[in-house]
Amino acid sequence: MTAVRAGRRTVEVHRPDKVMFPGGSGGSGGSAGGGAKEYTKADIVAYHREIAPFMLPHLRGRPLMLERYPDGLDGPKFMQKNVQDHYPDWISRVEVPKEGGTVLHPVCEDTATLVYLADQACLTLHRWLARVSADGTVDRPDRLVFDLDPATDDFEPVRDTARLLGELLDELRLPSALMTTGSRGLHVVVPLDGRHGFDEVHTFAKDVADTLTEAHPDRLTTQARKKDRGDRLYLDIQRNAYAQTTVAPFTVRARPGAPVATPVTWDQLEDAELGPRRWTIADAVDQARTNPWSGLLRSGRALGPARRRLNALRG
Repeated sequence: MTAVRAGRRTVEVHRPDKVMFPGGSGGSGGSAGGGAKEYTKADIVAYHREIAPFMLPHLRGRPLMLERYPDGLDGPKFMQKNVQDHYPDWISRVEVPKEGGTVLHPVCEDTATLVYLADQACLTLHRWLARVSADGTVDRPDRLVFDLDPATDDFEPVRDTARLLGELLDELRLPSALMTTGSRGLHVVVPLDGRHGFDEVHTFAKDVADTLTEAHPDRLTTQARKKDRGDRLYLDIQRNAYAQTTVAPFTVRARPGAPVATPVTWDQLEDAELGPRRWTIADAVDQARTNPWSGLLRSGRALGPARRRLNALRG
């Protein structure tokens, strides 16, 4: 065990030498080939300490779901929503209603919480698209997310779809941003002003996705069942529903080489080296320092004007 300084607190890290990402074949995808590098828990903790100033603005005030790997990447995983009894009191929590009860979600407000969760073998943080409001409710999303999920590992359909979706959102006069998922595709993120409930946001996202798939039925689909998609790219909007989550910006993904879900600029979409696993914990901080989502957090829009423009486009 070792003590790690994390902001104003010191957090105990157990078994820092434990291998979380074994080395070997795999590579980071979307970048140069080669074997995947080995990373220990100490490496994961060090990454979270360094990325914290860039990652925390995307986490504060949001319920989290934790993807944990107690025995490292090669061991079993489990998804955790509830705060465990042994979690320290200084970790923030929010109690959210569910059918038949409530869920007590952790909320990450500081570097110490990031480090503590890394010590708990949490590799990936999945966040709600809404923040906790002043009255304790979590029902007004300030993000809308389109998940571009390709049928294969070919990234070109993802790149092409991102262009098409970006053009449509421009027509609707909605700002948007891109993020590699660290897995297979891209997320297209639209900032909202928090006026609308989940049902309204989800319906709007579905109508945008339907507009695009109707224009390109041979290339795109909104069919949730894989057997119904064929070789078409799945334009997934299901993350916009109540109590659903998306991977957080700058979170680590459970893939060989420790790839990171990384915000990018629209200009970077044209980079031949771009891929869903382009950045890892070794270089994601360098990308974060370029501020690829400059101004996005302050540009949330209402959906009313965009809805009217979309209705006009759809006739």
